[in-house]
Amino acid sequence: QVQLVESGGGLVQPGGSLRLSCAASGINFNIYVMGWYRQAPGKERELVASIRSNGNANYLDSVKGRFTISRDNAKNTVYLQMNSLKAEDTAVYYCNARMLIREYWGQGTQVTVSS
Repeated sequence: QVQLVESGGGLVQPGGSLRLSCAASGINFNIYVMGWYRQAPGKERELVASIRSNGNANYLDSVKGRFTISRDNAKNTVYLQMNSLKAEDTAVYYCNARMLIREYWGQGTQVTVSS
């Protein structure tokens, strides 16, 4: 059974930081592209960042320089460090694992940026 379990969401003030974690089980983590998506109310889900097993990463333009995705293949965990958070970063953040036609999702974690 595949599970992606996110943690680390919450309420933070503008300019603050959060680190999201996603622990994966039931997959050969090393060969999956891991990603973080987000979905704000009334908007479509969008890819925030992704990282390959070799560490190559890609980012949504609006988070470049503020967010960093990383992975620990020994712990089957992917992280999203979010700094300089803005109100527009408020969304439910989802962990994603993808390899060819196989794709799995976490349950999501709420991130709210508000004063």
